[in-house]
Amino acid sequence: MAPQYDRVIRGGTIVDGTGAAAFQGDVAIRDGLIVAVGEVAGSGADEIDARGLLVTPGFVDVHTHYDGQATWDERLQPSSLHGVTTAVMGNCGVGFAPCRPEDHDRLIHLMEGVEDIPFPVLTEGLSWDWRSFPDYLDHLAGRRFDIDVAAQLPHAALRVFVMGQRGADREPATAEDIAEMSAIAEAAARAGAIGFSTSRTLNHRTSTGEPTPTLTAADEELCGIAEGLGRAGRGVLQVVSDFADVENEFALLRKMVQRSGRPLSFSLLQSPRAPDGWRKLLSNLEAATGEGLPIKAQVCGRPVGLLFGLELTAHPFVQRPSYREIADLPLAARVERMRDPAFRAQLVAEGGASSNPLAGGVLTAFDKMFPMHAAFDYEPLPEDSVAAIAAKTGRSVEEIALDVLLENDGRGMIYVPFLNYANHSLDPAFAMLRHKDTAPGLSDGGAHVGMICDASFPTTNLAYWTRDRTRGERFSVEDMVRFQTADTAALVGLSDRGRIAAGLRADINLIDYDALSADSPKVVYDLPAGGRRLMQTAQGYRATLVAGEVTYRDGVHTGALPGRLVRGPSS
Repeated sequence: MAPQYDRVIRGGTIVDGTGAAAFQGDVAIRDGLIVAVGEVAGSGADEIDARGLLVTPGFVDVHTHYDGQATWDERLQPSSLHGVTTAVMGNCGVGFAPCRPEDHDRLIHLMEGVEDIPFPVLTEGLSWDWRSFPDYLDHLAGRRFDIDVAAQLPHAALRVFVMGQRGADREPATAEDIAEMSAIAEAAARAGAIGFSTSRTLNHRTSTGEPTPTLTAADEELCGIAEGLGRAGRGVLQVVSDFADVENEFALLRKMVQRSGRPLSFSLLQSPRAPDGWRKLLSNLEAATGEGLPIKAQVCGRPVGLLFGLELTAHPFVQRPSYREIADLPLAARVERMRDPAFRAQLVAEGGASSNPLAGGVLTAFDKMFPMHAAFDYEPLPEDSVAAIAAKTGRSVEEIALDVLLENDGRGMIYVPFLNYANHSLDPAFAMLRHKDTAPGLSDGGAHVGMICDASFPTTNLAYWTRDRTRGERFSVEDMVRFQTADTAALVGLSDRGRIAAGLRADINLIDYDALSADSPKVVYDLPAGGRRLMQTAQGYRATLVAGEVTYRDGVHTGALPGRLVRGPSS
């Protein structure tokens, strides 16, 4: 008898994404969809033994920046190595469409500054086979990936496209400008944009230091664009803001939702400048959702972590005169010089230069720097910091930091919990994750290639918060899977995935739970123009399926590329 199914996953522990208790069972797949769950009598052309493994929906990452990488790469790593089967890009108001030819470099400089993707990488990698946002979607639709991708219309690109230099200079938009942006947003949503994104934070600047074009956009501009999505009747709104004036800024979010009728999410993190500020934002959020407004906060389950290293964008010595003299040498030559006792003593004795905006902050905050070794704990203790190690050993903080950087032939790294870790505890992250009006996000996969590698969030969220944490409360496996699947899929309107149920997409992870872990980050040189980026692999993913096809087995790509552009929300 011919097999009834393309593939059957047998005997796994099914965590279906709804938050319901795990159960033993089978999953049958046909034509890229789940067709049966439970006890499956029929056979599959391919049978997978999942006994002893968790069977979960594929993770939906709603906050990535693969806008450039998706135009030249088929494997959207690191995310696809961490169980992610759908990635939403175009966040934070930055991207590459719509765009006129004369503005190509302008958008590249913006992405370089905001998301730390080098200019030569983007110059060589981007084909610019598009002008409008629907053109960009058509370009992506012709490509194949290891995961599904969905794209948002970015405000900065839209503003520059409509207003030119006036938009880049943050001049107020006229009524005509707003009407044109609104019409483009409507057309983008109808063509398949999953939503619209904007940035209102001073942290986002071009590579030349200019604030993002959208920083001071007026309420009427943002509401007018949101109304474009409202006329299309589809798409979500995504906002990142400093929330310097919480009440006025949240009032803007409310207006965007009320005038458009579209759901909105904003980034929520604990800032070291206002360690309890997140509570006030949650209070405003609760009031809004209590009135029925569809607003959510994107949160993350570990610190936003900066990585320092000799191959990376920054480290504590990067602005010191002696280091600047050798900065352009190959790594091996730099390591040799830095191991020379005379050079080392000179480097340690020098002070940092104030020209670097980080010099007076994170580059000298040795009490917030942690040597990043194997099996790193993303909730590090104060006594494990570079400063604490120096105090215990009677050596200078510079000497300790230099020793760490020189490990592994100059490939050692230092971790700095920049956000979400104001009091050396992830208890605030726990409170944000468990809140009814939040969903995990903010991994920034595809961005910050020389300083941040948070695309591994899905792996550490599951392993740390359900198994490894010893310093406080934990979540059940069922809840953490729900957070990263059904909840994130719902956040962007993707009702056809995120759960293991008949009729839904067969995006599935098979996980050896006891072995699940994120490996130490490393640097690879595989971007266009030989550009470098941080890469982080994982252990424990025995298989990942996208649309029913096995894309990875034990972290190794199978060659299958079933991933496609997702055009808008699913019904």
